[in-house]
Amino acid sequence: MAFSSRSLPGHLRQGSTSSNPGSQSTGQSSALLARVNEKKAELENLKELRDLSAAVANQMEALEQKLATLSDGTEAIATVVGNWHNVLRAINMASAKIPNPKNADETEQKAQEDTLPLPQTLVRIPTEHAPALQAQADEALENEQNSSSVS
Repeated sequence: MAFSSRSLPGHLRQGSTSSNPGSQSTGQSSALLARVNEKKAELENLKELRDLSAAVANQMEALEQKLATLSDGTEAIATVVGNWHNVLRAINMASAKIPNPKNADETEQKAQEDTLPLPQTLVRIPTEHAPALQAQADEALENEQNSSSVS
């Protein structure tokens, strides 16, 4: 630790005209000791302040990362909400184009008109699972055919 080269105030300097030099040097050394202790305490406080400032800086960086994640999530939600009108339009188009079978019997047509038509089922199957789903469907079909041929 480097000490400053400042001169001490007049009352701390040893005077040449003093009548009792021993008592003045004792007072001077106790004053210097008090000043050194004060500076040590100040240094400790500054070190603590530095550590706390570093902790606050780290917390601010973590907060920045969390806010960036939150911002990205908000953008994704805005995109999904923005696409809802397309989804609803697709459902409306699918339900408007339900095929009506042509029956000769008018009673069946009237019964169908009385009941509300259900929209076509829209199912989205992820392509990564398509081979496994196809294999399951083939197995089920084979099992059904085997059980019906045994009966």
